[in-house]
Amino acid sequence: MTTITDAWPDIIAVVPAAGIGSRMQSGRPKQYLTIGQSTILEHSIASLLAHPAINRVIVVLSPDDNYFQQLPLANDSRIHTVTGGKQRADSVLAGLQAVEQADWALVHDAARPCLAAEDLSRLLSLCRHSRVGGILAAPVCDTMKRSEPGKDAIAHTVEREALWHALTPQLFPLALLRQCLERALHEGAIITDEASALEYCGYHPELIAGRSDNIKVTRPEDLALAAFYLTQRHNKEYA
Repeated sequence: MTTITDAWPDIIAVVPAAGIGSRMQSGRPKQYLTIGQSTILEHSIASLLAHPAINRVIVVLSPDDNYFQQLPLANDSRIHTVTGGKQRADSVLAGLQAVEQADWALVHDAARPCLAAEDLSRLLSLCRHSRVGGILAAPVCDTMKRSEPGKDAIAHTVEREALWHALTPQLFPLALLRQCLERALHEGAIITDEASALEYCGYHPELIAGRSDNIKVTRPEDLALAAFYLTQRHNKEYA
């Protein structure tokens, strides 16, 4: 009999967690701040492992990380750790290079604790038909301004039509993502997310519309907002 898990290709999840989160003005990296009884990192990883297609997660840590080993995650057999690099792209590549075998790589920010299960399922459905992969993203709703170079003054308004906020997770064939990251880093390209590495190499990942509450905790006020979203979701599930 074929199970739900058997129906999925082999997917590895990579969670880059080597950043220090300086904008949070906190005494510890932002991924180790708590929402309720769990750290942001634990919430982020739990949202991945709740899906039947995800049973392996590689967490990429700073060489100076003193927090991860104190978490229950450190004893979860589904989770492995590697040491990251100076930039996000270096860390993601380190995670991919630690994988012996997998068909697809799913990369998720350590500080995005509010990923919805339905968004993850829609993204993972790309495995059924895509050869390039794609990302969760949200259409831009606000008026966008570009500032004058070096000044806090408006240069002009940016047309928001067809603009999207890039979110995570981002999903790509593992071999393709690794190849594009290696090339982009070698050639000194500016890589701000995994999709930009594929774009640099001429590929066009798909945009999968995701919920706007899939926020990245970056500033102090984001922590309270993420806590609100998670509480609302928990109350709805158990109502």
